Order: sequence, then C-alpha cells, then structure tokens
Amino acid sequence: MSTDPAVEVRGLVKRYGSKTAVNGLDLSVATGTVTAVLGPNGAGKTTTVETCEGYRRADAGTVRVLGLDPVADAAKLRPRIGVMLQSGGVYSGARAEEMLRHMAKLHAHPLDVDALIERLGLESCGRTAYRRLSGGQQQRLSLAMAVIGRPELVFLDEPTAGLDPQARRSTWDLVRELRTDGVTVVLTTHFMDEAEQLADDVAIFDAGRVIAQGTPEALCRGGAENTLRFTGRPGLDLGSLLKALPDGSAAAELTSGAYRITGHIDPQLLATVTSWCAQHGVMPDGIAVERHTLEDVYLELTGKELRA
Repeated sequence: MSTDPAVEVRGLVKRYGSKTAVNGLDLSVATGTVTAVLGPNGAGKTTTVETCEGYRRADAGTVRVLGLDPVADAAKLRPRIGVMLQSGGVYSGARAEEMLRHMAKLHAHPLDVDALIERLGLESCGRTAYRRLSGGQQQRLSLAMAVIGRPELVFLDEPTAGLDPQARRSTWDLVRELRTDGVTVVLTTHFMDEAEQLADDVAIFDAGRVIAQGTPEALCRGGAENTLRFTGRPGLDLGSLLKALPDGSAAAELTSGAYRITGHIDPQLLATVTSWCAQHGVMPDGIAVERHTLEDVYLELTGKELRA
C-alpha cells in the first residue's frame, strides 16, 4: 500500500461571488483509511469534496487525489475513484437495476451486480424508476453505484442520511469491508456515532477551514479533559488530595459530598484517588469516569448555536 496520501489539499480557496466557501483549507487523507469529515452546514465540506472529485475548480491552492490533479487529470482519475453525491447523479426515469448494470459496464472489473443488489437490499425495487424510490432506496442505489467499479478511493457524501437502522448498519459494514480491502474512504456525515464507529481519522470543518484533525480518540483527549466523579462525606480535604494527584489535575466539591476531579484520567490516577480515600477513611460511592464523546468535542469547537 502506498505511503503517499490518497488526498492532499493545501491552501484551498473557493469563492462563490462575494462569498468565500473555503478559505485556505489544508487536508490530508492517508491511503487505506476511513476519514470522516464533520462540520456545520456551510462549513465548506461539500465544496471541498466536490473540488477533490473534479466537479469544481479551485480558485487558489493545490489539490491532489491519488497523486493527480482532479481537473487536469480527470480522464486518468475517474476510473480510480467512486463518488456518492449528496443527491442526484442518477437519471430520474432509469430503473434501479438498469442503472447499476449500466454503471458496471463502464468499468473493467466491476463487482458482481446481483451480489451487490442483495447486499444493499435492493432486490424488491430493481425494476422501479429512480424517481419513485424512497429516499433510503435512492441512498442505497447511489452507494452501490459509487463502489461498483472497485475504486481505490471512494467519496461518500452523507451515505446514511435517511436510512433505517438496518440499512445504516449494513452501510457501516460495507464501509468497513472497503477499508479491509485497502480502499480509501472519505465520508461526510452529521452523525457523530457514525464517525466514531467508522473513522480512523476525523477532520472537523468550520468557516471554510479544518479546525481540528486526528483520530477520534485523540480528538476526545485533546478537545476536553475527562472527568472523575465520586461521592463521599462532605468537606474532604481537597488540598491534601490534590497533592497526591498529578500536576494539572483539579478537584472540587460541587455540592455537599459530591466531588469532581478533572485532568488526565487514567488507571494510575483512579488508583491514586482510591488509595487516598482509603488512607483518609473515606468510602467513595458511585465513582465513575466520564469520557468526553466526539460530539462533546465537536460542539466545543464549533459552538452550540444553530447555523442558518
């Protein structure tokens, strides 16, 4: 597997009239990984992905996909990538199976159409026109069209929007299989659990830039401190407790007998707290470690207010 990035974006700028949708954005996607792109509406996610797919031209900066310029080298790049658009991309009157078999014929070594239809639960709607499919069926057909050609890299724009829980889980399994087969996956999503479950790397967009990127675990560690809570008798000597804890820790009695410790929470710190309690005759009750989720970090970075 190549050690070069599958996608390398540097200083990307894209404007629509007086509006700057992407403003000096940098993004790197490692080969053979799943990268989830998160961000509020209008953050520049779709514009960036469509620029990488060759549907839009950059106003400034450089974009390389599988080492190629997506516009200048479009003819070389298109057979190597798969694209699932947020909407559209299918003739409205085409039947689902007809469209998928047509797409298969455009590739040298496509996946087995019948097996893919069964895998994504499209058997019952194969003869139905695209415009008459439900939203979830349209999503599954678009996903099938994106992967039918055995791409090296696939872009999935909100692949599970509108899917029921069973279809969503099936899509997750397919994404995991793609990664196992060495396919690089870039997916945009508004579902934090989806990013946590699938992504090796997460890029958080806001105001046309990548404001944070890393593994879900690293982002959760870096976005906010973890918290340990326990109850005990009121009025514990927190100064003594802090002396036993690592530098950078903080302790507070939030309400009578309810304590919170923040800092780098690991097994050693937990052992230190329980040991200190034992030495001071304290029976800690309800001791619990609260791990910050990706959603916590996302909201801390992008804010909690609604976006237009």
